[in-house]
Amino acid sequence: MKITEIEPLPVRTREASFFLVVVHADEGLYGLGEIGMRSRPETIHGALRDLAALAVGQDATRIEHLWQLLHRGGFFPGGSDVGAAVAAIDMALWDLRGKALGVPLYDLLGGRSRERVPAYVHLLGRELPELVDNARGLVERGWTHLRIGLDDQVGDVFEPRRAVRRTLGVVRGLREALGDDVELLIDVHTRLDPAEAVLFCREVEAARPYFVEDPLRAEALESYRALRGRTGVPLAAGEQLTSKWEFRPLIEEDLIDHARIDLSNTGVTEGRKIAAMCEAHHIRVSTHNPLGPVCTAASAHVNLSLPNVGLQEQARPYGWDDTGVIVAGPRVADGAVVPADLPGLGVEIDLAAARRATPVIMNPPPRFRRDDGSFTNW
Repeated sequence: MKITEIEPLPVRTREASFFLVVVHADEGLYGLGEIGMRSRPETIHGALRDLAALAVGQDATRIEHLWQLLHRGGFFPGGSDVGAAVAAIDMALWDLRGKALGVPLYDLLGGRSRERVPAYVHLLGRELPELVDNARGLVERGWTHLRIGLDDQVGDVFEPRRAVRRTLGVVRGLREALGDDVELLIDVHTRLDPAEAVLFCREVEAARPYFVEDPLRAEALESYRALRGRTGVPLAAGEQLTSKWEFRPLIEEDLIDHARIDLSNTGVTEGRKIAAMCEAHHIRVSTHNPLGPVCTAASAHVNLSLPNVGLQEQARPYGWDDTGVIVAGPRVADGAVVPADLPGLGVEIDLAAARRATPVIMNPPPRFRRDDGSFTNW
């Protein structure tokens, strides 16, 4: 089975947007992957063209070989945006393999270790009363793990210490209102410097969060050493990383409790290797997935097969039936994700409709500044 084409397929409808990659094969089948790092779409398009020059004509069943070729074939390692492009192709190759054999992806990965994948959703709202009302609505629908962000921006201005004070008040209020049976997850989104991260993590310990995610920036992972020794709160990181080598210091030095593996940045091949490293260090895999149905399905299949799973992120608590593009996909309900009972990833799309919904570029991410005008992470 030979690869004949690698098709970029960014999709934007009124209800959702996601950046798919379609790997076509000469037997008439195709596999679906999804891009995670999509804020530089022209870079991704260029990377996919370069990778296609290596992949087209290759045997689609040699997935490990193709990962090595695509990641290392430009001499300079394929991290960041290039790594995300490699990951999407890798994901699509696994989907293609499952379709060719008529089996779901989790069977190719060794079968189920669990029946369902526990998941968390994003708690939306601004002021505490609104957040509490929204949280109770989600709990009534079966969601008991709720994520909030470190948040206090006004327009495009974000001041870290002000945000720390406000978020501590929100977390305390949510814990008091919701009790101990609802788990709270806090995403700092790499917005804090080490001193601010220590202050926040130590002060929030009393609210017993499930984890604090990405308290520090990802460029210098060694900064987690100092934070780890100064707080007892569970730490999670890794959503911006693309390879086992990037994850290595976090895992080998036991600097995190939850590995935020994003399969649309690592691919299935590399993501499984990172998860195995985590198992040896008693680190749970809590997959990062604020994305579309393809990455959601891939995450669910991988998590079904793993022994060391914490949670799976699920930004949309109601799936993708409203998009007009997704014909079949994972079931999202009652605090869990279950893939469709179909071969490969179990996602079917209306390819013609998806092509009609393809924009020239995706929407850019937010860009924030501090009061003094300096740039800060969003």
